[in-house]
Amino acid sequence: MTAPVPFRSLRALEQDFADGLLAMLDEHRGLGVYILVLANAAYDPRLWEALAPALAVRHDELARALGDALREGRRIDEPDDDVLVFLKLDAIGFGRVGLMESRRAGPWQVAFNPVRALRPPRNSGAAFNGLLHPFDGGGFHFNKPFLTKEVLWEGELAGRHVRMLYNKFPFARLHGLLVPEPMREAPQFLTPESHAWAWEVCATAAAPGLCLGYNSYGAGASVNHLHFQSFVQAAPLPVQDARFAHNGGTTPYPLACQRLTECAEAWNALERLHRSDMPYNLVYSEECMHLVARAPQDAPGLSARVRGYGWSEMAGVVTRFSRDDYAGFSPADFAAELALFAV
Repeated sequence: MTAPVPFRSLRALEQDFADGLLAMLDEHRGLGVYILVLANAAYDPRLWEALAPALAVRHDELARALGDALREGRRIDEPDDDVLVFLKLDAIGFGRVGLMESRRAGPWQVAFNPVRALRPPRNSGAAFNGLLHPFDGGGFHFNKPFLTKEVLWEGELAGRHVRMLYNKFPFARLHGLLVPEPMREAPQFLTPESHAWAWEVCATAAAPGLCLGYNSYGAGASVNHLHFQSFVQAAPLPVQDARFAHNGGTTPYPLACQRLTECAEAWNALERLHRSDMPYNLVYSEECMHLVARAPQDAPGLSARVRGYGWSEMAGVVTRFSRDDYAGFSPADFAAELALFAV
């Protein structure tokens, strides 16, 4: 029997999300699952309240086992990235792990997420050499067997077979990875069909505030396997704020942004970017799609901090990884960072 679609209501999505994390922690004892569950719980106070007791017990078990293995010189059958992240968490101490904090600063949303700061580097800052790359079965993709345990749901959604995975280091509420028709192994490149599918998912979802984010190659994508990032936004994203000119207001956005309300019109805009091989970020929502065409992540003049900016930052939501950077966040400086991507 196929599990019901998680977007059937916001309450159902919240419950499925929490139940899946708890079941994953109960069924799998590795470092990777612990880190994923911890990172998701640390993003949401309600999840933390429900999961912290079990996470504390698991942390102690893993710390003892890892410490014993290191002292005795035994092989550690865990990915090096997970070992390093866990050692950092253990150095912090479970009782002192910082939960995500967030606040509005001018028109922007800034977050402090100390757990996500532990995330190993990805290739989202790599050199840009075109939007379309053939799928590489030898590289990382969402059909890897070890990712099976990270699947929240799989079934039919808007006429396609879809796999939904947890994001190991989330930066949005109820943050998932939606992979349409994963066994087709399509690259991270939109077609009229995949665009129309994403549009329909948001237009027909019964979970209020459901959005899909998308990074093209050269605009923050780190996995060349077609996927969207699902999340729920209780209040409008900064890019959706009525004050900005692309939404009918008078305030200019730091770089060109389009608000497109028709699926066909939106595809025409995307097709123009494909023809010019220009990177872009998208946010699909119930009524429209916001499109930011931008300079590639390796453009001259971009600092190491901003090279990995993707759909979230282009939508006005940025994560800082130190308490000082969070406290001293400057709305004007962030707007200037976004303006560096203008084309």
